[in-house]
Amino acid sequence: MQGVLTGFAVIAVVIGVGYAIGRRGYLGDHGREVLTKLAFHVASPALLFTTLAQTDLSVIFSSRLLVTALSTAAAAGVFVAVGVVRRWGVGRTTIGALCSSYVNSGNLGIPIAVYVLGDASLVAPVLLFQLVGVTPIALTILDLSGGGGKGPLWRRLLTPLRNPIAVGSLAGVAVSATGLRIPAPVLDPLTLIGGMSVPAVLLAFGISLCGSTMPGRGPDRHPVLLSVALKSLGQPAAAWALAAGVFGLRGAPLLDVVVTSALPAAQNLYTYASSYGVGERLARDSILLSTMISVPVLVVVAALLG
Repeated sequence: MQGVLTGFAVIAVVIGVGYAIGRRGYLGDHGREVLTKLAFHVASPALLFTTLAQTDLSVIFSSRLLVTALSTAAAAGVFVAVGVVRRWGVGRTTIGALCSSYVNSGNLGIPIAVYVLGDASLVAPVLLFQLVGVTPIALTILDLSGGGGKGPLWRRLLTPLRNPIAVGSLAGVAVSATGLRIPAPVLDPLTLIGGMSVPAVLLAFGISLCGSTMPGRGPDRHPVLLSVALKSLGQPAAAWALAAGVFGLRGAPLLDVVVTSALPAAQNLYTYASSYGVGERLARDSILLSTMISVPVLVVVAALLG
């Protein structure tokens, strides 16, 4: 369980630093906004590009990835269905669906894959699926549901190509697919800039907690509780049912897909919500609660299937 505890300890410390920065006002009144914009427009695209450009795309062709895709669709689909019935709005429902199914495969998934599953590459299919498939679709919906939904059809169809996160992801995939080797003078600066992404996201998240009420309360209470239940319990249960019952996975492969599905909602979802100005409290509370609940969930999963 060292990997689980180590991963959560790293996240908690950086978020705590962000909270302290917010309380002391070191970055002024707009520190959170600046960090969010830095992560969304600069650091995260650089991180995604350098990560995907050096990844073997053959890992996407596996039954484990199919389990991940189906369990993600199941959790997100349930939230979308409830959101439509309850009329939570397109933007808010999109953020909630992401919080219900988009796992923290990067800064938390990697250490857990190393210490619990024994192989860091096991999170690569999940990372690729989310970056290449889920993220461009979700951000396009957010673009079209806001100001980006107006204008000629050709402009709306090109919406993903105007989003920095999607551009960074797709460019990285293109480089990997063509086998191009990026010269060190180009790759190294991008790697350095991309290294700011995770700390900036976690610090901004910590700053956002200053003066906030307890999570799971207020007007977003029901969407938050639903997304947390789906993320922490529904998605890993769906992954287990699909992996064991449909694809016949046993042993280590079964443990891999259930553990990755039980990871909490990713911190960068708060960056998306903040950048688009929709569902910010929903994202923040869902991430915080799912992160807290995922600790015992991951321990139980590893104990039962390990």
